[in-house]
Amino acid sequence: MFSNISSNADENNIKYYSKDEGILSIMYHRFNETEYPSTNIQMDIFKEHIQIIKKSNFNFQNPNKFMEQFSTARLKKEILITIDDGFESFYFEAWPYLKKNKIPFILFVSTEPVGKNGYMTWDHIREIEKESFALIGHHSHSHDYLIDETTDKFISDIEKANKIFLKELGYVPNLFSYPFGEYSKLMRDYISKNFEFAFGQHSGVIDVNKDKFELPRFPINEKYGELKRFSSIINHFPLEYKRLLPLEKQLTKSTNPPKFMVEFFEEQKNLNNINCYSNEANKWEKSNTFLSGTLLSIEFRAPFEPRRGRVNCSLNDNGKWRWFGVQFPIKTN
Repeated sequence: MFSNISSNADENNIKYYSKDEGILSIMYHRFNETEYPSTNIQMDIFKEHIQIIKKSNFNFQNPNKFMEQFSTARLKKEILITIDDGFESFYFEAWPYLKKNKIPFILFVSTEPVGKNGYMTWDHIREIEKESFALIGHHSHSHDYLIDETTDKFISDIEKANKIFLKELGYVPNLFSYPFGEYSKLMRDYISKNFEFAFGQHSGVIDVNKDKFELPRFPINEKYGELKRFSSIINHFPLEYKRLLPLEKQLTKSTNPPKFMVEFFEEQKNLNNINCYSNEANKWEKSNTFLSGTLLSIEFRAPFEPRRGRVNCSLNDNGKWRWFGVQFPIKTN
């Protein structure tokens, strides 16, 4: 079923069962801003997160080595910390702690709000950028819902940010983070021609077979940063697959719900243990899954509702929990 599909969306996948222990990326936004619980984390909890990682004997992935090491399967899982948006609470609350402990991270910056109320300044960003354990990433100019814009407006937004990055930093960052984790195939293909890697906001663990321009991250906030849940998250491992359909993640009226299929590697054991949950009709329930050999399909109960549909699948592989997720932005017009 997959053999006749040709797309540059797969051009960067390794396509062999690598036994990669993976890079688990976690995403933060605000720190000690309790009025924004959906994007905030308390600093005392954040420090506990770091200690949980250390006590689990997982190393932090240095983002400056991310590109050169991506295609090498890891014998031991690593943790990659990312921060989106460049809020000043990161600079005043989290940055001193990360700097003191030299904990690596990527800071994804949207250029339009820099220097405005509640956001970091370019001096702050340049101070961070000088450190060998920190990396500045590209997060668009406006941080609007770019998936709702025309192609020209989307490209114009990225190019405007490029000019500002060149002026302020002297280069354009080569790692990209999609605003709200939303992207269409057109956006993904454009980003693939202009950046080295791109991150979404769908949960999962990075391995050498993951698309370089659809890399997963676990979003963390006050609700989903609770210590017991965090301890569970960082103990997930990659669930490697050859291919996942649909290639187009943005759903329209005619493609919602999507025809969802995943092809796993023959070497992957315990596929009968896989469980998927999805939120079609705005209701999280166990998905109607069908497994035939190495092919997994889902028959959705109803269309996904705006703004986003999600599917999360986990596999108990002899006591090792493997995970991947997908996010589907819903086109409403």
